[in-house]
Amino acid sequence: MDALISTKRRTVLQALGAAALAGGCADAVTPAAAPRPQTHFAGATMGTGYLVKLAGAAVPPAREAAARVEVQSAFDGVVARMSVHDAASELSRFNRHASSAPFALSTDTLRVLALARAVSEESGGAFDITVGSLVDAWGFGPSRHATIPPAERIRALMADVGYGRMAIDASAGTASKHQGTLAVDLSGIAKGYGVDLAAIALERLGFADYMVEAGGEVRTRGRNAAGQPWQIAIERPDAVPQRAHFIVPLSGQAMATSGDYRIYFEQDGRRYAHEIDPSTGAPTDHRLASVTVVAPDCAYADAMATALFVLGPERGPALAARRGIAAYFIARGSSGSFDNQRSPAFVALGGSLA
Repeated sequence: MDALISTKRRTVLQALGAAALAGGCADAVTPAAAPRPQTHFAGATMGTGYLVKLAGAAVPPAREAAARVEVQSAFDGVVARMSVHDAASELSRFNRHASSAPFALSTDTLRVLALARAVSEESGGAFDITVGSLVDAWGFGPSRHATIPPAERIRALMADVGYGRMAIDASAGTASKHQGTLAVDLSGIAKGYGVDLAAIALERLGFADYMVEAGGEVRTRGRNAAGQPWQIAIERPDAVPQRAHFIVPLSGQAMATSGDYRIYFEQDGRRYAHEIDPSTGAPTDHRLASVTVVAPDCAYADAMATALFVLGPERGPALAARRGIAAYFIARGSSGSFDNQRSPAFVALGGSLA
């Protein structure tokens, strides 16, 4: 969950007043509507940054301070429990637990493990958190050593891959491995879960109009300063400087993107991105540049975006259409062009090219 090979992916840009990110793109204030008060604050988490925007009413300093504390606490709690880059985290200790005996885990971690399993089952194993050893072998984990592992090492590590090789006992508050060498990586879901917890914290404080973003994962509620749905932009892959590609109006929904253009290394003219295909033990190898998913919860959107990206430009859209998932696919075409595809559920959201 930390920055690694390239700049940490920021696959969603906030079209709301995020000039530094979206090249000057900002929410349009309709002529008939006066802008409402808006407060924003930012911080650091998971090797990237987070941004919170509050609209609808002026926020007193004491209330803003409380929001800052609660949001930071939500993110810090996820890092303490689920970071693979923090040797003291709950997840790192579970990964070092070289035994099949049950291991006690927090309620939050168990919830994320259960959701990860559900997305694994829904995607036919395209999303699989047990690829931790492979992620590290390719240099995208704690070792931070970008390399192409020997084929024999990949085959050996594949013996520990399979979401069915880990059992979750929510009533007992434990998880267990069928093999003690199995390693879990929650980077494809934990950031989205952190955004969800931050959003829930804001709602507990009584905020009804907000946007929370962390490293490209977003959750919204209510309306922005212009009294409109929050205008969230999907980033154009490979664009330098970063710029918006497609803008989606969101209210009461979350959005997450998985792509190959922020965390990767190159060798012999080929790009090796951080998304590992559990069926091959290697980085994905297809035309997709990014997949964006909109869902009620950011953790689910985060995990499903990864699953659809791993499935590729044919199987990904097919699953999204079959399951009613709102997904936007950007595939590389010829001569630097991009091909766009929206699932029926995503079309229903509206939005437009930037």
